[in-house]
Amino acid sequence: MNKILVIEDDTKLSSFIKEFIEKYAYNVVLINDFNNIETEFSETKPDLILLDINLPYSDGFQLCRAFRRESDVPIIFISARSSEFEQIRGLEMGADDYIVKPFSFELLLAKIQASFRRVRGEYNSSNGLLLNKKNFDISVNNNILELSKKEFQLLNKLIENENVIVTREELLEELWDETFFVDDHTLTVNVTRLRNKLAMLGLGDVIKTKRGLGYIYQSKVLIL
Repeated sequence: MNKILVIEDDTKLSSFIKEFIEKYAYNVVLINDFNNIETEFSETKPDLILLDINLPYSDGFQLCRAFRRESDVPIIFISARSSEFEQIRGLEMGADDYIVKPFSFELLLAKIQASFRRVRGEYNSSNGLLLNKKNFDISVNNNILELSKKEFQLLNKLIENENVIVTREELLEELWDETFFVDDHTLTVNVTRLRNKLAMLGLGDVIKTKRGLGYIYQSKVLIL
């Protein structure tokens, strides 16, 4: 379930946002401590931020810049500041979108969904496992684990062919430059390391060995 952090000091509006958005299977977290917004951001690890500009003790523009230094999480400004200058400034600070108050919750939902669609272009996923193609990390329920570049490429290739056997030859050709000799043992070592890391996320059994053929990534629900 995607987590949305709402940084809005109008408690009535933020409560309405939470009530409406959670109907669509999102987990909405409201900021309560406006003295420690950046700390709450780090602890919450949101998948998207709704950010007001006029906040107690803080400026939304500067917060956006601070968030952007730490994360690529989508940020949508929600503000009564309606001038073109303010909207351009918000986007230049790193926001992905800008909505002027008052707004309809239907428009807000559409903006949120569009942001997640754009993000999914940078990710791959299977059975609750999310692969971040930018950072070469994987996560399950916000538990993040870093992979080596080869481990990530190997997992991504298997998931792209989920429930289909990928031969050892295909994997060797895909992952290693053919100008360098790589023996079969190198692939075995990488598969073993990847399995061990997946096991740390509770997914130690998803990569199966098909003797004499190759490997297959099988999600827990297999549809034939």
